[in-house]
Amino acid sequence: MVHSPTLVDAAFAALVVFLLKRILVRRKSPLPPGPRPWLGVFALPSGTDREWCTYGKWAEKWGDITSITVFGQPVIVLNSLEAATQVLEKKSSIYSDRPTFQMCGELVGWKRGMALLAYGTPQFRRYRKYFHQLFGSHANFSKFHPIEVDEYRKFLQRLLESPESFLSHIHLTSSAVVLRITYGYTVQSEHDPIVDLVNNAMAEFSECITPGAFLVDLLPILKYVPSWMPGAGFQRKAKVWADHVSQMLEEPFELVEKNLAQGSAQDSFVSVLLQQGLTAEEISDVKWSAGSIYGGGADTTVSAISTFFLQMALHPEIQVKAQAELDAVVGNHRLPVFEDREHLPFVNALCKEVLRYHPIGPMGLPHRAMEDDIHNGYLIPKGSLVLANIWNMMHNPEVYANPMAFDPSRFIASDGHAAEPDPDVVFGLGRRVCPGKLFGDASVFMACAMTLSTFTISKKVENGVTIEPVEDYQPGTISQPAPFVCSIKPRSSEAIALIS
Repeated sequence: MVHSPTLVDAAFAALVVFLLKRILVRRKSPLPPGPRPWLGVFALPSGTDREWCTYGKWAEKWGDITSITVFGQPVIVLNSLEAATQVLEKKSSIYSDRPTFQMCGELVGWKRGMALLAYGTPQFRRYRKYFHQLFGSHANFSKFHPIEVDEYRKFLQRLLESPESFLSHIHLTSSAVVLRITYGYTVQSEHDPIVDLVNNAMAEFSECITPGAFLVDLLPILKYVPSWMPGAGFQRKAKVWADHVSQMLEEPFELVEKNLAQGSAQDSFVSVLLQQGLTAEEISDVKWSAGSIYGGGADTTVSAISTFFLQMALHPEIQVKAQAELDAVVGNHRLPVFEDREHLPFVNALCKEVLRYHPIGPMGLPHRAMEDDIHNGYLIPKGSLVLANIWNMMHNPEVYANPMAFDPSRFIASDGHAAEPDPDVVFGLGRRVCPGKLFGDASVFMACAMTLSTFTISKKVENGVTIEPVEDYQPGTISQPAPFVCSIKPRSSEAIALIS
């Protein structure tokens, strides 16, 4: 009796053909070029390296797409905007997930934060919905403009009182803005306990999320090593950091609940959502969403505004040009407001250059390939870590003329010169673009415009000797300038009156 093919037989045959083709493709398609596999962990930048520089050197040698395999884990690095756009934007459906971070995500607990949350889960969709209510459009976010103006006016007052502590004032103000928007919490003092709590947790996040910083991320089996064993210091550190994350999430959230019960809660992201009759699971999601807003808004803003102060001290001619524009548009009888922005093209260009010159997150956060992909003849295996070298993209001489120079005019078209591309990529690519992009952009503008209207930033002079500010950017997922000194003085008596 002859057996007749059935639908099951056809499906099985198709599956066999598919698997054979996949095997053949994988055999024929090589990984992108890079350091030899046997170098492994020795070639991977450590947590103390400026990894964007290392990967940039790889690009010079091997091209826009490079790779390295560490303990069997492929790491793909996209070093150009074109490569990153083709992979992370045009194929976003398979590159929007995050890898599992053993130290930061599993041991410390950040896997429930928006930055590391698995793509497409119910929690991810709820977080996005909450964020859209807050930051999703200029119209939504505009209701928070008065908070930004109020907190940056306080920033000017702090600069007037103690200009030498400007870096501390930048940290405090960035925290104050996000805490008011997120929790309706007003910072009380320079050493506010909530600010200290959150800043500490975010500094630890930046350290533990850096690829290569902890061996457990490369050898996941190490997460089962008991904390008492020699060499297991990472376990003890993870426990302390996990406690800090819990405190960061709980303490400001409990303040909102208390104020709601007393009828004294200010409108904020958390207070508005808590009045919508949420389930216990949704309340937990709001708690983590709020923590994610702070993490995405405070440290990143600090990095950009610190860069602004550093570059103004190094480039007085740029500062003078921006101040002339502010004087012409705003005058000296009031402070700038958001409505002035459309009439301040050079100040806007200055803000863009601050973001381009040293991106807040030079390497962004890693993506994960959700399936095998063949790109330009190279295999990107399922499960690969995919990194975007944003710093390298922002310093590509084929895109940005003289990229190592701080030059806002590059973004302004003139005779014979087309405006260079906006540096939007600093906020991420694909479906994992930072949801707080509008907040970050608004904060940088407000800080730059209000400071330039009232103060002059210059190199510090001590005993007749000019002190050159040190231009040295620190490693880390969120990269900030190393501490530097500068002189900050009010521009006039009218400026002092406006600040006071």
